[in-house]
Amino acid sequence: MPLPPAPNKRAALLPAEAYDAPARSSHKAARKTEASGSEPAHAEKPQAAADDDLDPRGFPQPVHPVAFREEEPAAERPASRRRASTVAANEPAARKKRATGPSKLFVLDTNVLMHDPMCLFRFEEHDIFLPMIVLEELDGHKKGTTEVARNARQASRSLDALAGAQGADIAAGLKLASTGHAEAGGNLFFQTQALANHLPPSLPQGKADNQILGVVQALREQHAPREVVLVSKDINMRVKARALGLDTEDYRNDKTLDDIDLMYSGSLALPPDFWAKHGKTVESWQSGQHTFYRVTGPVVPSLQINQFVYFEAPGEPSLYARVTEIRGKTAVLRTLKDYGHLKNAVWGVTTRNREQNFAMNLLMDPEVDFVSLTGTAGTGKTLMALAAGLTQVLDDRRYTEIIMTRATVSVGEDIGFLPGTEEEKMGPWMGALDDNLEVLGKTDNGAGEWGRAATNELIRSRIKIKSMNFMRGRTFLNKYVIIDEAQNLTPKQMKTLITRAGPGTKIICMGNLAQIDTPYLTEGSSGLTFAVDKFKGWPHSGHITLARGERSRLADFASEAL
Repeated sequence: MPLPPAPNKRAALLPAEAYDAPARSSHKAARKTEASGSEPAHAEKPQAAADDDLDPRGFPQPVHPVAFREEEPAAERPASRRRASTVAANEPAARKKRATGPSKLFVLDTNVLMHDPMCLFRFEEHDIFLPMIVLEELDGHKKGTTEVARNARQASRSLDALAGAQGADIAAGLKLASTGHAEAGGNLFFQTQALANHLPPSLPQGKADNQILGVVQALREQHAPREVVLVSKDINMRVKARALGLDTEDYRNDKTLDDIDLMYSGSLALPPDFWAKHGKTVESWQSGQHTFYRVTGPVVPSLQINQFVYFEAPGEPSLYARVTEIRGKTAVLRTLKDYGHLKNAVWGVTTRNREQNFAMNLLMDPEVDFVSLTGTAGTGKTLMALAAGLTQVLDDRRYTEIIMTRATVSVGEDIGFLPGTEEEKMGPWMGALDDNLEVLGKTDNGAGEWGRAATNELIRSRIKIKSMNFMRGRTFLNKYVIIDEAQNLTPKQMKTLITRAGPGTKIICMGNLAQIDTPYLTEGSSGLTFAVDKFKGWPHSGHITLARGERSRLADFASEAL
């Protein structure tokens, strides 16, 4: 996972005096100072382990209140201990900005730790503060085999390792880098004393959210003008914090992209003056059925290996090619096979638009091991993947069988347990497979009813439907693996599936990022977005975003209008 970004300011770490010094008469005077910083602008990053609008907070409350000592305000840290910031905290590496200024104090909500147990090490040189109620909530969620329970246990292990590191002093702050995470330069502080609560009486003190808000407000008054920021995945928690005038942010490090429009599309339109600028310097040669072009110029830095480029202009010859090599300021383009022509039909299927032809070139290329396809409903993702798979399994004998799986996430209410074997249980989830096989079964040329029935039986014998729940530890040899509805997978699930590939296996991930049904995933944090971003530029992978629907005029209009 990319390291978080970078701070805007330089500042002092929390001194030990903030935790163990006795209360003084100057305590009230120090609290009158108000922090004056403005809230940093950033993009929302929803995926959450506990968003109030999706999963109402039900964390256990402590049975007995913990006795704390009153705390005095923090003294300013000596300038000699300040250091320059290098990266902004709580942001993915893609958005790092160089800046200098005071380090911040981030107060973490429990749901952040349960969402990403490694979040303690994602804040660069900034400090982290954990209220005591957060530890209580972690303890209440550590039991079970769910993802949240596993994350809670992992977060507890990380805290234990930090507290048990050599030279650890909880009062002075635990060095986050002491367990080998050199990227974390700040300290971790626990709440060891009672903090004065100045929240409005309308907020009940027994609720965990309000206790955390009280801690944030007390720290803000105590450490002014240092910036104290609450980090939470809970939308309502952030709304309440803003209503109280507190700085708050979503946990942003889990999101691959800020804006889904910035996602790699897999294709690039060449500028209208491409031939005018490059025509005299382009080298071309023929090899088999393909023509190769070696181009140089300003367009090369924006290209990726296996990216498709096209040139379309009235009155000029069109060009459709794929980038096969990039060396410095030079790129080699190779023309494509036209699968839109009937003579190049794949299992009786011909492509109907430019992006479909790009996708089919990837699906039929034995040198491409990983293909990702995104697009709206009806763009032909499943049909093309199945047609290419059947051709390479039954005709070319390149793969031994097709394995198809998908995330079993319901659109509406769950209908309960399903009877039968693993394959029978997966049957209701594989309606897309049945629909497309019905189309592909009708493409047989004059085989008659008996011939089609025999073909359908042969096709069914070479397609295995598997559940994702039992993928751990498996290895697929010479298989053609289709992962449907991949937009509902988390990055961790996506990694688990793709790492099942053995020698000779090809994996196709398909999905529509506008149809995410998993409650805690968004377009930017989906495993499909994660895979597209990480695999771009690898010589044995390719991606295409299908833009035009071919299902029906009704489906096309519904995708745009609804």
